[in-house]
Amino acid sequence: MLIYKTTSLGKNDSLILIGLKNSDFSAYLKTDDEIKYLKKQVKNDKKHIVINQLNRFVYINIVDSKILKDKDKLHETLRRDASKYKTGFNDNNITEIKILEIDGEASWLLAFAEGLALANYQFLKYFKDKEEKENKLGLIAIYSNKINKKEVEDLNYLIQGVYLSRSLVNEPLSYLTAVKLSEEISEMGKEAGFTVEVFHKKKIESLKMGGLLAVNKGSVDPPTFNILEYKPKNAVNKKPYVLVGKGIVFDTGGLSLKPTADSMDYMKSDMAGAAAVAGTFYSIAKAELPVHVIGLIPSTDNRPDGNAYAPGDVITMFDGTTVEVLNTDAEGRMILADALSWAKKYHPELVIDLATLTGAAWVAIGTEGMVGMGNAKRKVMDSLQKSGYATHERIAEFPFWEEYAGQLKSDIADLKNIGGKLAGAITAGKFLEHFTDYPYIHLDIAGPSYSKTKETYKPKGGSGVGVRLLFNFFQNLSK
Repeated sequence: MLIYKTTSLGKNDSLILIGLKNSDFSAYLKTDDEIKYLKKQVKNDKKHIVINQLNRFVYINIVDSKILKDKDKLHETLRRDASKYKTGFNDNNITEIKILEIDGEASWLLAFAEGLALANYQFLKYFKDKEEKENKLGLIAIYSNKINKKEVEDLNYLIQGVYLSRSLVNEPLSYLTAVKLSEEISEMGKEAGFTVEVFHKKKIESLKMGGLLAVNKGSVDPPTFNILEYKPKNAVNKKPYVLVGKGIVFDTGGLSLKPTADSMDYMKSDMAGAAAVAGTFYSIAKAELPVHVIGLIPSTDNRPDGNAYAPGDVITMFDGTTVEVLNTDAEGRMILADALSWAKKYHPELVIDLATLTGAAWVAIGTEGMVGMGNAKRKVMDSLQKSGYATHERIAEFPFWEEYAGQLKSDIADLKNIGGKLAGAITAGKFLEHFTDYPYIHLDIAGPSYSKTKETYKPKGGSGVGVRLLFNFFQNLSK
């Protein structure tokens, strides 16, 4: 998929015209009958109108004037509207579409193009007939003199980052082991321009990363610990921002085994946090955003082998903290804890982790957003939430009161790895906070990271959630 800016319209180019109910679209219509048909459709409150001019198709997308004052809602509506055209493009063999606004702003075109591109994503790698299944649309041209080339280029890089993130999540364990994940991220780094250092098992053992090693004990495949860095010379921040992503490439629950139906069968997606971090790095590096960012991705699968870590075990973590394991299915926090401890060495401006961490977060708010919490200054969460509304990757902030940490007290160790029956998403966050000494935000993406059904521009499978949120956040920091 390629999005580009154009200054020309050919007479045979298929178009999407974006405007209001009272906009004048007649310059792009050829006959009185077409104009009459359009007026009738608009009068009947049709929002998506198709006119077949034999040598091209003209699609007309009507924007509801009632939402013009709510910029975030307007842009999200345009993204969703755009997703509705994919079937028509395939049916009519349209490989390129040009979009233009009749009455509106340049941002309308960017949002619409984003929705078109995101809806066009497919994961066809394992189909024998993938060529036949492939969507027809390959090019999106934005016709406007209000948009600069850099805006379009950045949108392309963002889409590519989301695509890569989605594909990583969609890959099965039969391909994407922890080692293979590291190789994929390294290839992304070479292409985009960020560095990747991979610690393998011997190095991880020498560093005594006890949480990552404990979760890996039941696996026949070795773990990895990945350090990503993007450091442009013109970075606006003196201290780095650190992104930490949970990289559990498959989660059986370990000895605390998950049920298969509607649970374990989707656990190839338990590395969606890692995928979000990798996709974000790809996008910001390609766009050459002036921010210094470090990424930390601990990775392994979690299996119930004969040597697997067990409930009741006491694990010594990288920072020396001892943890009583009461549930081996609370493994994400075990590997993230070592990464968060490692992050201290960078004296970071801020650390954000993304993790498919708890079913409690999913139960609390469903798939409509992610759960966020932390101890960073108010303006940090406000900025993240602003980006969340702008991208529709919204953050529901949970309280982070110190009393919740009381649930993690152990009778035989410094901590236990789960709290009580209540506030599970928060106690998981408080467990992670123990391993920090810097401004920290925890984002639990368990709900929106993987969809069992197609939702507008979000495909069935990996959503790539987090990439657009963080790209927007870092874009705003750059400004």
